[in-house]
Amino acid sequence: MAQLTLAVDAMGGDHGLSVTIPAVARLLRQHADLRILVVGQEAPLTAALEAAGLAGHARLELVAATEVVEMHDPIPVALRNKKDSSMRVAINQVRDGRAQAAVSAGNTGALMAISRFVLKTLPGIDRPAICTAIPTRKGHCHMLDLGANVDSEPEHLLQFALMGAAVVRAVDGVEAPRVALLNIGEEDIKGNEQIKLAARLLQQHPQLNYTGYIEGNAVFAGDADVVVCDGFVGNVALKTMEGVASMISQMIREEIGRSWLKKLSGLLALPVLRGLKGRLDPERYNGASLVGLNGIVVKSHGGVGEAGFAAALEVALLEAKRNVPALIGSALQTPVVAAE
Repeated sequence: MAQLTLAVDAMGGDHGLSVTIPAVARLLRQHADLRILVVGQEAPLTAALEAAGLAGHARLELVAATEVVEMHDPIPVALRNKKDSSMRVAINQVRDGRAQAAVSAGNTGALMAISRFVLKTLPGIDRPAICTAIPTRKGHCHMLDLGANVDSEPEHLLQFALMGAAVVRAVDGVEAPRVALLNIGEEDIKGNEQIKLAARLLQQHPQLNYTGYIEGNAVFAGDADVVVCDGFVGNVALKTMEGVASMISQMIREEIGRSWLKKLSGLLALPVLRGLKGRLDPERYNGASLVGLNGIVVKSHGGVGEAGFAAALEVALLEAKRNVPALIGSALQTPVVAAE
């Protein structure tokens, strides 16, 4: 297969170069066919590459940018006033055909706004969505939208469903992904008018294997491959999941440390706890795709470490190999009929 190139915003996220450069080094070691454009402010980026032993690497190129989008920057500032930010320059590489995907751990709102402005949306897509894998009892499902749109029409939810199904077919190899619509109950009478109209559209669409409504607690059962929701609801759900996982982890550590007997029990249970951590580790599932764009952009969580950022790079690499935007475009060729 031809060599693929990723553009990496090396300055973004809570930890910046201390995380992004080691992750880049890891990916270069693991993928002999990968080339990476690392984008950032030249002096600190050069120093970080030298410290990591990457200076002069044959499959790595430094692309200079003079500005950085900070996590607290308002979207208009990032979009209009920081046109030479590492985030924007990285996305420009995709637009210009120098890279097949861009990855950033920076400001989510700014990343979505810049990506949409620079790359535009695919034909038939009104709004891009944020999509990521969620662990379940049977593996994982893909959930969208997770915060790109806080008020979506039924037609938008249909577009999210089509995009999510295309992603699952591409990255998981599931021929007919089971698509469910997040709701407050499984019965047809439950939900607001927006959800009921969306359900009608999903049910009628010939390309979707629509299985009906799904409640929040059933997302983790593994009975759906794609879970569709409004961005406001999805973001609240995602942050709730992260908070519960963090609380449980903290409670386990506190209980183990309460007495010598519990510490001993913890040692005996260590293989089980490690296995559980591996299955639920948020870094393992890091990397949210901004689907619906005319190009691949992956958002890494801002607070992850090297392993988490490397996972986001892997997501971008896989989507580039499978050419996910083209698959989404193909899925949208069937006309969308407005709900009545």
